[in-house]
Amino acid sequence: MRSRGCAKFVARTGAAALVFGVLVSGAFAQAAQTSPDPAAAAAEAAPDQGAPSGQKGMAGTAIDRVKQAAKQAGDILTRVPCLAPKGTSRKMGSLPHVARKLIDGQPVVIVAFGSSSTQGYGSTSPAHNYPNRLAARLRRQYPTADITVINSGKGGEDAPEMMARLKSTVLDAKPDLVIWQVGTNAILRNLDPVETGKLVEEGISAIQAANSDVVLVDPQYAPRVNERGESAGKMIKALDRLAELRRVGIFPRFEVMKDWHERQALPFDNFVIADGLHMNDWGYACFAQLLGDDIIRSVGQIKLGVTVPADVRAYRPM
Repeated sequence: MRSRGCAKFVARTGAAALVFGVLVSGAFAQAAQTSPDPAAAAAEAAPDQGAPSGQKGMAGTAIDRVKQAAKQAGDILTRVPCLAPKGTSRKMGSLPHVARKLIDGQPVVIVAFGSSSTQGYGSTSPAHNYPNRLAARLRRQYPTADITVINSGKGGEDAPEMMARLKSTVLDAKPDLVIWQVGTNAILRNLDPVETGKLVEEGISAIQAANSDVVLVDPQYAPRVNERGESAGKMIKALDRLAELRRVGIFPRFEVMKDWHERQALPFDNFVIADGLHMNDWGYACFAQLLGDDIIRSVGQIKLGVTVPADVRAYRPM
């Protein structure tokens, strides 16, 4: 009799553990898929205030786990501060379309266009990729604004493949701003920087013709890119010249990440995963923070009338 009772207890315990596991994993999956901001996911999953205290049950425990995950995500930049490089020139041009929409209280659509580092490879969840982090940063700054950030990153691509889907995944969304991360896979695939530049210029022209602001993001400073230093240098210079020629903004990701490693003395594994190429949660979070700060400053300049022409780049300290 005793052995049968023990067997029943074990069976019930195992079933409860299985249900708890399903609830927890389901809660995490829902938070990652439906909310770009981990804190928002936790808030949406808040328990019914009318429930008796001390009777959370398995669902309540699962919700607590989601809240804890959100807190840990928020702690990423407090454990290692996200510092901007000093003594460098940043080249974020004015963003008139985004600024006008925010001033007029109209919805703002941003498309993050790129490859795997836009898609978020290396992050521990979709909530931690850079487009979702950027969306959270901008929504904190403009809490009453309707801001949508669309992740149009696709791993392994560079300018040739991106141009093939420019209309369907970027222009058809009618964005006010396109953040175009490009050039890293071109370096790794030994593509000609000149030919890459021609394709990117063609894409910029199409984006500008659709009345959208443009910001380019150059390759990352990481071991696998640094192994091809000469090619990386040519690509970065080509994109910089192109941004100046077409009078669009450029976020110097290579320069920023180099500063993390060389001046701030952060080991690569603090911001790059084990593949030596893609950023981790901290890297994406800091990248999104600095990019968001630049966008906010550029929009502020337009509001103040400091830089009004749409096609003039503003050079300023970071």
